Amino acid sequence: MRILLAVDGSAVSTRAAKHAAMLYKQFAVKPELFVLFADEPILSGFAAHLGAEGVKAYHAENVQSALKAARAIFRRAGVPFSEHTSFGMPAQTILKAVSSLKCELLIMGSHGRGAFKSLVLGSVATKVLSLCKVPLTIVR
Repeated sequence: MRILLAVDGSAVSTRAAKHAAMLYKQFAVKPELFVLFADEPILSGFAAHLGAEGVKAYHAENVQSALKAARAIFRRAGVPFSEHTSFGMPAQTILKAVSSLKCELLIMGSHGRGAFKSLVLGSVATKVLSLCKVPLTIVR
């Protein structure tokens, strides 16, 4: 089995990582675990202001911040994993990773902002849920 955990560095993402570690321990035949952070592209005007090195540093800082808790949880639990980072719109990037990594389960957190805020702001979890072709566990 291949499991993808999508993280964003938030508290719900940390809870999702804890759930993934607990689930991993329950399998008799241990699954492959992939941890993905999908960093959103930055606005072109901001990118131009930062310059190429600034954009690179910005994304590197986001990646470190987003993966920090999951790394600690899995290392402490003795759960092997591989990290993947991608740059693009999170929902589409997550779905693409599920397909390209041939995952059979996706785990991710949801902030639970409610229907109105999700409609106005958009919800990565809602978008993924509506298009995901594999079982999806949403942790709140």
